[in-house]
Amino acid sequence: MTAGAFLATAQRRVPWLAAPAIHDEVIGGLTASPKTLPPKLFYDRAGARLFEAICELPEYYLTRTELGILREHSTEIAGRLGGRVALIEYGSGAGVKVRLLLDALRDPAAYVPVDISAEQLAAVAAERAREYPALPVAPVCADYTTRFGLPAIPADARRVAFFPGSTIGNLHPTEATAFLRRIRATVGSSGALVLGVDRRKDVSVVEAAYNDAAGVTAAFNLNVLTRLNRELGATFDPSAFRHRAFFNEAASRIEMHLESTIEQCVRVGGIGVRFARGETIHTECSYKYDRAFLDDVVNAAGFRVADLWTDERDWFWVAYLVPG
Repeated sequence: MTAGAFLATAQRRVPWLAAPAIHDEVIGGLTASPKTLPPKLFYDRAGARLFEAICELPEYYLTRTELGILREHSTEIAGRLGGRVALIEYGSGAGVKVRLLLDALRDPAAYVPVDISAEQLAAVAAERAREYPALPVAPVCADYTTRFGLPAIPADARRVAFFPGSTIGNLHPTEATAFLRRIRATVGSSGALVLGVDRRKDVSVVEAAYNDAAGVTAAFNLNVLTRLNRELGATFDPSAFRHRAFFNEAASRIEMHLESTIEQCVRVGGIGVRFARGETIHTECSYKYDRAFLDDVVNAAGFRVADLWTDERDWFWVAYLVPG
């Protein structure tokens, strides 16, 4: 499907949360103990804009640190990947980082952006198609944490997955291994993965990144409730919840929660969900890795770390993984 045709299709899509599987996942999470919501709910149109704003915040080191690594080492990374690469980007978002690889790659065979936000995906695919007119661009709208089909890829192309942004940290280690195992199956025995990984560091640095002074991350978190109201007919009052984010030392992860400030009952999908005052909805984890942790997760998925690039403060990795 061309980028233009994909955009036209995206504009006709029904609300994503209306899908039975997603509806059931939401209800299941909110009726569990403790209550949870999947982080993929963040990325409606408003959420995507808020995340782009988060990436510009002074406290949010992740995006600019990873970009700095990619700018400094893109030629070296492209050399590892070789020619005739079909670049499959998981969670393409605004598509900023991938430009650095596309510019450095020799004779890329295709670019396949995969994202859950149909409208943003369509816009990004159209923009990449304009910027690289000789490059086949084939967007796929999908929840990339599940199985999905790929468009036709040239038989002579080396399949390389690109998963930047430390989003691997949003997955529990067993989920991360299962996800990487699916990527391993997609790229095949001759493929590779370029992976963004946030490293363990001083807790004060990490917690500040998820509790910015401007309150943008809080708005991003609370926007999930607004989306549930709009797409599932829920009755959340976002002003009756507050954003909480803290580092769980034992699990090596940031946890984001929405805390109910009052005792209340909310209707969601036709059922009542009760909240005690102080009860939370766990909306996101962000695991922070050291080398042993990284090796455990990727080796169990059938990859090995072939190279690592980091920044001058040792805050972030761009990892080159190959089948092993």
